[in-house]
Amino acid sequence: MASVTQDPAANPAADTVGSATRGFVLALAASLLWGILPIFLKPLAHIPATEVLAHRIVWSVPVAGAILLALGRTADLKAAFRSPRTLAMSALTASLVTVNWGVYVWAIANDRAVEGALGYYINPLVSVMMGAFLLDEHMTRAQIAAIALAAVAVLILTIDAGGLPWISLTLAISFAIYGFLKKTLPIGPSQGFFLEVLILAGPCLAYIVWLQAQGQGHFLLSQPADIGWLLLTGPMTAVPLVLFAFGARLLRYSTIGIMQYIAPTIVFLLAIFVFREPFTATKAAAFVLIWMGLAIYTWSMISERNAMRGGG
Repeated sequence: MASVTQDPAANPAADTVGSATRGFVLALAASLLWGILPIFLKPLAHIPATEVLAHRIVWSVPVAGAILLALGRTADLKAAFRSPRTLAMSALTASLVTVNWGVYVWAIANDRAVEGALGYYINPLVSVMMGAFLLDEHMTRAQIAAIALAAVAVLILTIDAGGLPWISLTLAISFAIYGFLKKTLPIGPSQGFFLEVLILAGPCLAYIVWLQAQGQGHFLLSQPADIGWLLLTGPMTAVPLVLFAFGARLLRYSTIGIMQYIAPTIVFLLAIFVFREPFTATKAAAFVLIWMGLAIYTWSMISERNAMRGGG
C-alpha cells in the first residue's frame, strides 16, 4: 500500500497547523517548567541567594552550550565575539537578568513567592508602557485601562505594606527592560542567552570557588541533596528559555501573550496552597485588579489581531 503521508509544501494549511501545534507544545512546556521552578528553589532556601544565583548561572552554561551544539547554531556566536557592540549589549542584558534572577531566588527563599508571581503578571503591562514611551507606540483605550488597574493594585499594596512592593516592581521592570534590549541583539535568543551566561560565568565561578575556600560554600561541603538541587538550577534555567524561544517563533503574538500568564499562575497557586504563604484580603483585592487588567489587555490584543486579519 502506498504511503498516505502528505508533503507539507503541498498542503500549506496543514503545515501551518502543525507548526502552530509544535510551537504551542514547546511554549507550554517552557511555561510549565517556569511555573514549577520554585519547587526546585525552595529546598535551597537555607543557602544565601547570591550563592544559589551563582550556581544557577554557572550550571546553565554547559546546558545552553550543549543545546547550541546539538542544533548547530554556533555560527552567530563567532560573529558576536568579534563585535564589541554585541558584547557590550550582552553584558548589559546579562546584568539585568542577574538582577531579575537574584531577586526571584531571594523571594522564593523568604516566602515571598506571591509577590514574585505578581511581578510577572505586571510585566506585560510594563512592556506596553515602555513601548508607548520609548518607541512611541500607540496605546489603545483598553491597554490604558489595563495599566490603570495595575497602577491601582500597586497603590493598594503600597498603602497596605507601608512601602512599594519592590519585589514585584523589580521583577516586572527588570524583565521588561531585558526584553526590550534583547530585541537590539543581532543574534538569536538561544545564542544570546548562552552569551549572557558565558559572560556571567567567570565572576560567578570565582565567587563559588572563594566561598568554598572560605569554608562557606554549600556545594562540596554540604549535604548531597544540596549539591543535586544546585546542579538542577542549570537545566531548569536554560531549558525553558530555549524551549520558549523556539516555540514563540511558531506562534502568533496574541497566543504568546496569553501563555505568559501560565507560569505566574502556577507560582501563585504553589505559594498559596503548597508553601502556605499568607494571602490577605488586601492582596486578594490587588490581584483581582491585576487579573481584570490582564483580561482587558488580552481581549484587546486578540481583538486587534482579528481586526488585522480581517482587514488583510
